[in-house]
Amino acid sequence: MRNYSVFSLAREALRGHKGWAEQWRSPEPKKSYDVIIVGAGGHGLATAYYLAKEHGITNVAVIEKGWLGGGNTGRNTTIIRSNYLYDESAGIYNHAIKLWEGLSQELNYNIMFSQRGVMMLAHNVHDVQVFKRHIHANRLNGVDNAWLTPEQAKEFCPPLNISKQARYPVMGAALQRKGGTARHDAVAWGYARGASDRGVDIIQQCEVTGINRDAAGNVTGVETTKGTINAKKVGVVAAGHSSVLMQMADIQMPLESFPLQALVSEPVKPIMPCVVMSNTVHAYISQSDKGELVIGAGTDQYTSYSQTGGLHILTHTLDAIVEMFPIFSRMKMLRSWGGIVDVTPDRSPILAKTPVSGLYVNCGWGTGGFKATPGSGHVFAHTIARDEPHEINAGFTLERFRNGRLIDEAAAAAVAH
Repeated sequence: MRNYSVFSLAREALRGHKGWAEQWRSPEPKKSYDVIIVGAGGHGLATAYYLAKEHGITNVAVIEKGWLGGGNTGRNTTIIRSNYLYDESAGIYNHAIKLWEGLSQELNYNIMFSQRGVMMLAHNVHDVQVFKRHIHANRLNGVDNAWLTPEQAKEFCPPLNISKQARYPVMGAALQRKGGTARHDAVAWGYARGASDRGVDIIQQCEVTGINRDAAGNVTGVETTKGTINAKKVGVVAAGHSSVLMQMADIQMPLESFPLQALVSEPVKPIMPCVVMSNTVHAYISQSDKGELVIGAGTDQYTSYSQTGGLHILTHTLDAIVEMFPIFSRMKMLRSWGGIVDVTPDRSPILAKTPVSGLYVNCGWGTGGFKATPGSGHVFAHTIARDEPHEINAGFTLERFRNGRLIDEAAAAAVAH
């Protein structure tokens, strides 16, 4: 890594600043590359890494308008799971979990992956029926998931309130033991170092202002604030901005952008042994390695590029958290934030070729993006390198919004998409 040891990276990580990623001296772009990836977040850097490692394509530039990992990669709640209902969703997320399990060793970089378990609470008869359906569907797809009684849920997560007099009584829970958390920005740093070591250029502070095409309509490169950069293929992986970038190539995307809110508490000693999620109240909670309680809320119900969101979303979430975990009622909240998520009509991603030859897009993950990072990068690299989808992402096409073959996780999936 250019001018940075593993120890200096760790020091910057502990400081919690933009750190080395912002200061890292980006190379000046070359005039031409085989592939340009737009977006230096987790998905974009993973794509570049697997292009180099799996397909031998090293003449690659990852272009980022800000700093490495400074978008949604640095603003999520770090949850990893694969207990989705539909076959396509289970396929991509379970592929990701298998890669997550060996990723620290793969990258020789500690991403702090912790399979502490993800538990989803059922508060009413409908929840019970839905989660049991999920469990059966998951098992058919080779995804681990198990039903717990309220007492078993309490045993697995002692701080949980299972009183029948609670406003949201716990009637049971679905538990994916292989789910858990990872450190979000460390994932980007690990992939960045791995890609850079294989010859990939990571160019920061370089905003794309146009997508160039020839007379036949084929992609020839991009216009940027650092000049024209030519390429045979361009992959767009820019959460929250994909629709804007794709309009530069005259492609209208079926996306809406929403602010998604989260917050963290003051740090305390370890008390939350797992991730707990609740559909009914749309709240989820875990504890970071620094001791903060990480609390996720919902999306504002209006289209926006705001990174704050409405206060009522957070207050509703905290009311629910205190009801389910009364011992946290006096915890102080340190900070809140909002990340911009792109969502499709069926709340499933687009991971595919586009009608423009040489142009590929990875977007629309909603709140499912972080947990899919290695799997998404792996199959997107395959799609770009071979100009055809991997069998795992074959269903996540743009065409499904015309032919009706939707992957409708909007109603089927649990909280946090």
